[in-house]
Amino acid sequence: MIVAFSISPAAPDENGSVSAAVAEVVRIVRESGLPNETNAMFTNIEGEWDEVMAVVKRAVDVLAAESPRVSLVLKADIRPGYTGQLTAKVERVEQHLQGGRSAAE
Repeated sequence: MIVAFSISPAAPDENGSVSAAVAEVVRIVRESGLPNETNAMFTNIEGEWDEVMAVVKRAVDVLAAESPRVSLVLKADIRPGYTGQLTAKVERVEQHLQGGRSAAE
């Protein structure tokens, strides 16, 4: 499965930023050893249900220890039997773009 999630504490720092808290979460994800990527809006992580959800729970627990309220947005692509989809899905789109074919074809 691939999970895209965004997590932040309810209260930003004195500058209105949540980047330090987000960095803590990204560190947890990277230390998990699971395939992952971070972009401006979400962190994506790929693995089996239990291992992915354990990482998300750990991230929530770490932020909850510092903030009385945590916001979590999670989207999952559950496709048993498939691995390496974190990059393969993007590669398939790029192939269509390079071939000049439209999405309607």
